[in-house]
Amino acid sequence: MTHANAAKPQERHFDAFSFLARFAPLIFLLLLMLVFAIIEPRFLSSINLFNVMRQVSITGLLAIGMTFVILTAGIDLSVGSLLAFAGLVCAAVAKGGLQDRFTVGDETLGYGWPLAALAAILVGLAGGAIQGVAITRLKVPAFVVTLGGMSVFRGAALLFAAGGPISGFQPDFAWWGQGRIFSVPVPVIIFLFCAVIAHIVLSYTRYGRKVYAVGGNQEAAHLAGVNVTAVIWSVYIIMGFFAGLGAFVLSARLNSAEAVAGTGYELTVIASVVIGGTSLFGGSGSIFGTVIGALLIGVLLNGLVLLNVNSYIQQIIIGVIIVLAVAFDTFAKSRRRRA
Repeated sequence: MTHANAAKPQERHFDAFSFLARFAPLIFLLLLMLVFAIIEPRFLSSINLFNVMRQVSITGLLAIGMTFVILTAGIDLSVGSLLAFAGLVCAAVAKGGLQDRFTVGDETLGYGWPLAALAAILVGLAGGAIQGVAITRLKVPAFVVTLGGMSVFRGAALLFAAGGPISGFQPDFAWWGQGRIFSVPVPVIIFLFCAVIAHIVLSYTRYGRKVYAVGGNQEAAHLAGVNVTAVIWSVYIIMGFFAGLGAFVLSARLNSAEAVAGTGYELTVIASVVIGGTSLFGGSGSIFGTVIGALLIGVLLNGLVLLNVNSYIQQIIIGVIIVLAVAFDTFAKSRRRRA
C-alpha cells in the first residue's frame, strides 16, 4: 500500500501568479481594448484599428531586433538615431542624391526602391556591427556604447542632409509604407512576417538556443562551447538590420525622411520588449510577447489620443509602465528562486 501511495503522482495546484506572469501582457491588452471601446466607441472602428497596426509596425520591427539584444542581457539606445540616419541615406539613394531632394514626379531621378532599401539596411547593419565590435572587443558596456551611438548617428543624420528633409518619392517606393494587400497595410504585413521568422529563429534553431544560453549565463554558455562574443556581436547586427528595414518602411510611409525621425523610439521599443515579458536581465522572453507588448503600447497611446490626453502625460505613463514591468519581472524571478 505504501509503495502504491509513493508511486501516485502528486496533484498539481493552479499557480495564479505563474499564470499571471505568463499571460499578463495579453490580459492587460484585452482589458485595455475593452475599456477604450466602452469609453470611446470610435476606438473599434476598422479605420482606427488599422491605424494602430500601421503605427505599431515601425516600432514593432525595431522591437523584434531589440528582443534579440535584450535576451543576451544587452541594450541598444541608438535605434532611433540609427533609423534616422539610415532613412536619410535610403531617401538620398531613392532620389539620386541630395540635389533633387524636393523634386516630385521626375521618374528619371533616383535609383529605385530596391537599391534604396538595400542602402538603408546596409547602413543599419554597419551601425550595428560597429557597436557590436565596441561591446565585444573593446569591452565597453552596451549602455555606454549605444548611448554614444545615439549621439553619433543623430549627428551623422543632421550632417548628411544639413538638417533638412528629403521628400517626394516615386509611387513604387511609397507603396511599401502606404500600400495595402487585401485591405491590410503593407507595413503591418512586413512586421508580422518578420515576427514569424524571428520566432522560428529563436524557438527552433541552434542559434536561438545560443542566444537564450548567453543571456541566461554567459560563463555556462562559454563552458558549453558557445562562442559568446560572436553571439553578442550578431544580435547587434540583427538590431541594425531591423533599424535599416524600419527606416525604409517609415520613409515610404511618410513619403519623407528627416534627421529628427525616430526621436524617442528607444523608449517605446524597450517598453514594448520589456512589457511583453522579456527580462532585462536576459535569458527569458519571446517574440510573441514582444508583439503583444508593441500592440499594448500602440493601443494605449492611440486610446489616450482619442481621449485627448496631453502628449506629455503619455510619456509619463509609458515611463511608469516600464518601471512597473521591470519591478514585476524582478519580483517574479525572486519568487521562482524561493520556490
